[in-house]
Amino acid sequence: MHNMKETKSNYCENCGEFHDAVHDHFSLVKVGESIPDFEFETYHAGEIKTMSLSKLRGKWVVLVFYPADFTFICPTELEELAKLYPKFQALNAEIVSVSTDTVFTHKAWHNASPAIAEIKYPMAADPSGKLADAFGVLVEGGEAVLTPDEGLALRGTFIIDPAGTLRSMEINDNSIGRKGAETLRKLQAAQYVETHKGKVCPASWEPGSDTLEPGLESQSRILSAMSAILTCITPNKWKITTSSTCVRMAAM
Repeated sequence: MHNMKETKSNYCENCGEFHDAVHDHFSLVKVGESIPDFEFETYHAGEIKTMSLSKLRGKWVVLVFYPADFTFICPTELEELAKLYPKFQALNAEIVSVSTDTVFTHKAWHNASPAIAEIKYPMAADPSGKLADAFGVLVEGGEAVLTPDEGLALRGTFIIDPAGTLRSMEINDNSIGRKGAETLRKLQAAQYVETHKGKVCPASWEPGSDTLEPGLESQSRILSAMSAILTCITPNKWKITTSSTCVRMAAM
């Protein structure tokens, strides 16, 4: 029998049972709300600098959390972002990568890896984990049992607008790498809807592609297009052709 005086760390208030481990994930950030301000050290342009989220106001900010320096997936993600960095800058956006390493570890990684040496954006140090914790990506462990990646950050990407409002967030398991071009696309979509009120970007939207304007007329057009697809499907071979207004099924 479990002692009811056991700590909350292994007592589940949802089901009333005890588990080997219960990890509460709290986040201070929510899409559509202002982010909290934090001050942190960065390794940037060969120097150790102090930055804060509030000092980045006026720019779009892409916070990219990753587990640790000198690892496997992380350099592939950061190198890809380094190659895309000029495109982010052209959109008035700053990339800030964040891990729970120190600035000295960042510097050592820069010195040891030709790929990481190409990074021009700030690399933030979060050894206390307070930044990762606020954004809900800190991997916390139990009191005695070892938790994989304990004290590290999950792969989280957060897009923040110039007013300090969170516009997009993505959190992956640490075994799943991200695509830098998709982060860029999301930034472009966020900027488009910011400057084109009433418009929304559909799936896989790219700059220059058609957008949607929510309303009954748009809904009718979409339903008509879907109806055309269903009525055009036959047992014969078919292919999909697209136009700017609908999707048509054409017999081969």
